[in-house]
Amino acid sequence: MTRPPTPGGPDEVEWDQKEMPFTEHLRELRQRLFICVGTVFGIAVLALWPAQQLIPMITRTYFHGITLNAFGPADAVWAIFKFAIYIAIVIGLPVILFQVWMFVVPAIHPKTRHAVYIYVAPSIILAAAGIAFAHFLVIPRVIGALLNITSTIATPVFGIEATINLVLLLFLAFALIFQTPVVMILLARIGLVNSTFLRTNRKYIGFGMMVVGAVLAPDGSPLTMTLLAAPMYVLFESSIWIIVVLEKSWKRSAETP
Repeated sequence: MTRPPTPGGPDEVEWDQKEMPFTEHLRELRQRLFICVGTVFGIAVLALWPAQQLIPMITRTYFHGITLNAFGPADAVWAIFKFAIYIAIVIGLPVILFQVWMFVVPAIHPKTRHAVYIYVAPSIILAAAGIAFAHFLVIPRVIGALLNITSTIATPVFGIEATINLVLLLFLAFALIFQTPVVMILLARIGLVNSTFLRTNRKYIGFGMMVVGAVLAPDGSPLTMTLLAAPMYVLFESSIWIIVVLEKSWKRSAETP
């Protein structure tokens, strides 16, 4: 049985030199996909009951006085199933990322591997911060704005599936938005961008973030657009200054024999 290489250890050279035929790559890909799908499916089955308890909790938290409706016999079942899948993906994410990483790691330079290892913990922390930001600041205001708009022209009668999808997508969006520093620092570490390039093009990047905020804002209000775009830009600016500091240490490390 082949032992995985120790990062930075003598096994890493052997791991890098390992060659596999195309059919072996396909066999390994199938095996790792099977593990990922099996993990998500197994957790989803276990999460079906918690999902039934969490959906009413979300309704009470974000939709005060609103009763969710099922417009078809399977609407509630599909909502519970999708919620369970979301839960399973979040809980099973370490397994999924590990399988993806073990599949692609032979083609990645050891220095890049070390950078990825370093940024795993900050990535998890930032994802949690993004979810908290969405819970306390974004989702209540977005849903409040949507309810106000709806009440002016119609009676709010919300379907359970579409409503739960909206909440879960907002959580997912902010978990990804808060990955901005990790992504930018990793790109800078492997040489695809640098602080000079980012500072030179910050106005274009900022404009692009405003466009993204406008497109993603479900109600089209300036407040919602700002709540979506502002975190991206603040994280972007913070990342530039972090990269400036890190570039000096990277340069000293490169110059050290």
